[in-house]
This record gives sequence, C-alpha cells and structure tokens, in this order.
Amino acid sequence: MFTIFNSVWDNVLGPLLQRPKRQQVAALCYRGDGADKEVLLISSRDTGRWIIPKGWPIRGKNGPQSAMQEAWEEAGVRKGTTDADAIGTYTYDKRQSTGWSIPVETMVYPVAVETIEDEFPEVSQRKRQWVSPDDAADLVQEPELQNILRSI
Repeated sequence: MFTIFNSVWDNVLGPLLQRPKRQQVAALCYRGDGADKEVLLISSRDTGRWIIPKGWPIRGKNGPQSAMQEAWEEAGVRKGTTDADAIGTYTYDKRQSTGWSIPVETMVYPVAVETIEDEFPEVSQRKRQWVSPDDAADLVQEPELQNILRSI
C-alpha cells in the first residue's frame, strides 16, 4: 500500500503540486582587487539580516541591467560595470505578506562599483557596509550565496 502511495505521489501528485522556483536577480557589488577586495552588503527591510541587492526582473531590462537597477535602489550604486553572465545562483524562501513562503532562485551578477551615492531610493530603509568576501560569507544566511562569496 505504501509503495503504491509513493508511486502515485512521485509520478502524479507531487509534480502537479510543485511549483517551479521564481527567478530573481542580484548584484554582487564589489570594489578593489585581491586582498583589498570588498563586497557591499545591505540589510533586508523586514528582518535586518545581511543580503546583497536583489529583486524581480524588470520588464525591458536583461538580467545584468535589472541587477544594476536593484543595486541603485537598494544600495546607492549609481554606476558600475557588470558581466553579461551570472557568476552563480542561490536559492532561498521568500516570505510573503500572507505568511507563506515561495522558493526563489536568484541569479547573481558581479558589479564592479564605480560610483556610489549617499542618497538613494531606499536609504531610510536599509543599512549598508563594505566587508571582505570571507566576512560577507559569514554574515549572509544562504549557503549557496556563502559559497559564491568565498569563491570571488
């Protein structure tokens, strides 16, 4: 009986009930090289945990352009150079206002910061700090993002 249930779940019910992960884009903002390299972390608005700027893709913009827009709105990065290709992905569960969470896969684009402003759209809602990639990895919660930070 249990084997039949498992088979029905694995082949019919499970795939019907599972939703694909939603996609977000993130900007891994950095400055300096080698031992002097630092990455920019910001606080999340809801829990205050340390994250990198991220958000939903923006209609009319590609992944790197959307990531740059998030870097501006959330961290004040006015100008930077990014790559066309993501350097990795990480997943997390995004809490919704309803209390439910949805799985999100986040594409991470590197951004070499050229100009950063003190006034930006979410300045009153976030803190920001420059830290070494290893320190950043210790401060963020997502294991896959920790690995990305330790690899740059």
